[in-house]
Amino acid sequence: MLKNPATKYRPFPPIDLPNRQWPSRVRTHAPIWCSVDLRDGNQALAVPMNVSQKLELFQTLVKCGFKEIEVGFPSASNTEFTFNRRLIEENRAPDDVWLQVLVQAREDLIERTFESLVGAKRAIIHMYNSTSPAQRRVVFGKSKDEIKDVAVQGAKMIKDRLSRLKGTEVMLQYSPESFSATEVEFAKEISEAVMEVWQPTPERKMILNLPDTVEVAMPNIYADQIEWICRNIKNRDSLIISLHTHNDRGTGTAATELGLLAGADRVEGTLFGNGERTGNLDIVQVAMNHYMHGIDPKLDFADMNSLIDVYERCTGMTVPARQPYAGELVFTAFSGSHQDAIKKGLAEWQKGAQQHWDVPYLTIDPADINREYREVIRVNSQSGKGGVAYLLESEFGIELPKEMQREFGPIANELVDRLGREVSGAELKEMFEKEYTKRESPWSFTGFDHRKDGPETTCNARIAHDKNPPAPFVGKGNGPLSAFVHALRQHPNAPHFEVADYREHALGAGVNAQAIAYVQIKINGKTRWGAGMDTNIDLACVRAVLSALNRA
Repeated sequence: MLKNPATKYRPFPPIDLPNRQWPSRVRTHAPIWCSVDLRDGNQALAVPMNVSQKLELFQTLVKCGFKEIEVGFPSASNTEFTFNRRLIEENRAPDDVWLQVLVQAREDLIERTFESLVGAKRAIIHMYNSTSPAQRRVVFGKSKDEIKDVAVQGAKMIKDRLSRLKGTEVMLQYSPESFSATEVEFAKEISEAVMEVWQPTPERKMILNLPDTVEVAMPNIYADQIEWICRNIKNRDSLIISLHTHNDRGTGTAATELGLLAGADRVEGTLFGNGERTGNLDIVQVAMNHYMHGIDPKLDFADMNSLIDVYERCTGMTVPARQPYAGELVFTAFSGSHQDAIKKGLAEWQKGAQQHWDVPYLTIDPADINREYREVIRVNSQSGKGGVAYLLESEFGIELPKEMQREFGPIANELVDRLGREVSGAELKEMFEKEYTKRESPWSFTGFDHRKDGPETTCNARIAHDKNPPAPFVGKGNGPLSAFVHALRQHPNAPHFEVADYREHALGAGVNAQAIAYVQIKINGKTRWGAGMDTNIDLACVRAVLSALNRA
């Protein structure tokens, strides 16, 4: 890298926009959405989709609620043309869905595009030509006037052929490609020249798409460019201003959201941001950003996992683990303090204590997109007692008392730290059982029964210690637990201890369901927890006492 990058690179100049309005505006409704997965996304794939894959993805986009879908560049290849024809001839597009097709301002390509649209119910013809200084100089070697003439001639060729699409409702769209790198005055000039040919009206609008084809500036600059056009272009009420951002600077979402505040009406993008270089706008992300602010996005991502499955199968791409809303880890907390906050926030929400979602670290309820709460918290060496307790409870119904969480949390953390990786709920349960419920020495029992006699309970227990054979002991108390503790104290090797805390609950339903008991004892000035499981709650209590004693 250069020590002085200014010798090679320069900042993008700001836009002269006194009294800009977009910074103080607030979004209240969703934009018009247009998916460009089947074209802009498809052209960026190492192995482009075949017709069957495009059909499956098209049907999925329709199911999500997209009403405008760029289905391809029908003049680019036989596959693109064939796909277009199948959609139309097999009547696969619902009546309210617009099929958008892309075409350069060239007569042969425009001719082929019209052939592909015969019989369509609704079609958007999207014509573009590139307009930035670098494109004019390097690619085309043309002046501004010559570039403008290319756009005007292309617009005329399209207008002259509209009569060939009888029975088709047609909307026209123009993109000064590389708009974000184009002088705003020239972008306005060339757009108005196209408008002069197409003659849009407030009743029959055209789409003016202003793409951030390559991000060359901070997103506030793009917002200024959009607001400048909205303020200065003629017949604004005859236009649908559309955004199409890429992600070269990593700010495609920010650019789109600021562009919407600046006055745009429509957004083009792809599922999960698939696209050239660093990708297109992730349309799922912007839609869900609306949703988390209480705005109906008019798109349905209620089954995010299924959407991801279709996307990955059709495109061969994968959704990154940290992709907002969709990634595997986005509703996951490894930090112990985060886990504790999430656990408490979810408990508050489930009690109905808050009208609006306000759970720490979770921008939306994972259940809204068919994610489960058990996916929220996972455990590794950075986790705390809250995450450990959450997994045991959510996956196995083991509800550790808070004081027991403080005891087992560090134990589990040390074991996980030795492994040096994330652990599953099953592994965590195995750690818990090894530490508590499967502690069977030096104290154990081979028999236990009890009978109630008024307020007093008498128990008979066969208790073994270390390598000594089991021997019978009798104890009395106000219940089975206290009676067993009394019997245990009769053993000559028994240390003095007291029961400090006791909890129990069922682990399932039905006559064969197991119960779990938790017992805390005080011994030699210290406390230890024990746990026991059994289909008989009294035996679970006995096992918990011995577990605590064995751990002591």
